[in-house]
Amino acid sequence: MEVSVIGSSQAQIGRSESVFGELVMGNPKVHAFSRVSFARNRRCDVGRVRFSLKAVAESQVAESNKDSADNSPKFSRSNDGVKLYVGLPLDVVSDPHAVNHARAVSAGLKALKLLGVEGVELPVWWGVVENETMGKHEWSGYLAVAEMVKKAGLKLHVSFCFHACKEAKISLPKWVSEIGENHPDLYFTDRSGERYKECLSLAVDDVPVFDGKTALHVYKEFCESFEASFKHYLGSTITGITMGMGPNGELRYPSHHQKTADGTVQGVGEFQCYDKNMLSHLKQHAEAAGNPFWGLGGPHDAPSYNQSPDGNPFSKDDGGSWESPYGDFFLSWYSSQLASHGNALLSTASSIFSHKDVTVSGVVPLVHSWYRTRSHPAELTAGFYNTVARDGYDAVAEMFARNSCKMILPGMDLSDEHQLEGSLSSPESLLAQVMSSCSKHNVEVSGQNSSISQVPGGFGRIKKNLLDENAAVDLFTYQRMGAHFFSPENFRSFTELVRSLSQPSMGVDDLPGVNVKTAELKQAEAKLQMQAA
Repeated sequence: MEVSVIGSSQAQIGRSESVFGELVMGNPKVHAFSRVSFARNRRCDVGRVRFSLKAVAESQVAESNKDSADNSPKFSRSNDGVKLYVGLPLDVVSDPHAVNHARAVSAGLKALKLLGVEGVELPVWWGVVENETMGKHEWSGYLAVAEMVKKAGLKLHVSFCFHACKEAKISLPKWVSEIGENHPDLYFTDRSGERYKECLSLAVDDVPVFDGKTALHVYKEFCESFEASFKHYLGSTITGITMGMGPNGELRYPSHHQKTADGTVQGVGEFQCYDKNMLSHLKQHAEAAGNPFWGLGGPHDAPSYNQSPDGNPFSKDDGGSWESPYGDFFLSWYSSQLASHGNALLSTASSIFSHKDVTVSGVVPLVHSWYRTRSHPAELTAGFYNTVARDGYDAVAEMFARNSCKMILPGMDLSDEHQLEGSLSSPESLLAQVMSSCSKHNVEVSGQNSSISQVPGGFGRIKKNLLDENAAVDLFTYQRMGAHFFSPENFRSFTELVRSLSQPSMGVDDLPGVNVKTAELKQAEAKLQMQAA
């Protein structure tokens, strides 16, 4: 008797899902992979994990059979098609000397390979690699992950994360925080003086605040250390580098310090220009423009975090000061500071990695709330001077083109019809606008979904964005590996996404199967059982 892992019937599809579904460890109510309990030590072979591995055994046997008869389905597209990646857990490395839940990750990699996914994305945290001492980089945990990915036969995209992450419980490096205690203007600051301490202010890019070194110098040394440590993987296993450029790694200001509660329309946000270095730049710019009084601070009538566009004089559609000469002056300066920051970081990464056959990328967010207003106020506070009368993404796309970098656009799972009533949001229109700017400047585009939780109609929207005959996306990263990813409902949809990318004209019944012998399956399952001691 033989069992089809990916075949033509519903039962066979279920087998395919089990390759991943049974990796959900412990309580089925767990919603994040990082919450699964593991006995961790400082070795990479993290042990004492207890979960069912029948499906993983299937993938292991299929992998071992490849040498004798490589009949596994190849779902990755050709070079001019869409390649599919999956993000690894945010905390796959939280101790620089260890890989968290290593066995589960290894099993997941093998199962992804069996399915035909091109590769995985690995978040690399500044606060993990360079945590204790400036200039001392510890890469062993990440090197172990790179080797795991290589052995699984997958490609690897690496994301440099120069920000903190509450979800993964990862902070900025300790030495940065210590300096920040005495020099709080390291951080973005709002009008009330509240500091955003999850990334550095872009205004310290050229300020020697780190024992005589600027932030850009520190970022460059991080990249150079990575290049030296991973040189044997670059261009072969590692084919992409994403340069972190702000909150959550994205090119933007932290215009919202707190996450908006579910079911609540997000306000327009606040400008983040009140640390002393930003104010100094603003003052100099105003004086150079011949209007020194415009450089005394941000707009006096600017919105607060939770206000609607019409709730303040600056961003209201009719007669708002965003349309005044002062408004144009301030918004031009504010957005240009962000673009200059992005240019400096992408230029740094490109100078180090472009000759290594590695694609350098950056993430530009889809700030789609209030897009249907004239002022687009949420985009303004985030740093994109985009209004009904002005294209704020043309200069951003030109900056990416100048550095020969690819733009990553998250939110390809979002549709207008599922946005909150009253938000005047349009992710579809904003995505089309940004992609049009990229097309104009010949910037290649990669896509991502917006959240680890499946949004209504998300997979259908992803397929439309990727398979449309006018689509220019050549790579899509599904975020992110974890309990939700491995849930039966989500993985069934993910499997269909993989199939649609590989054979858009084929039905499920036309796709090839993968046969696994029962005796070998049982033998592998017994070998891979992990019981708590």
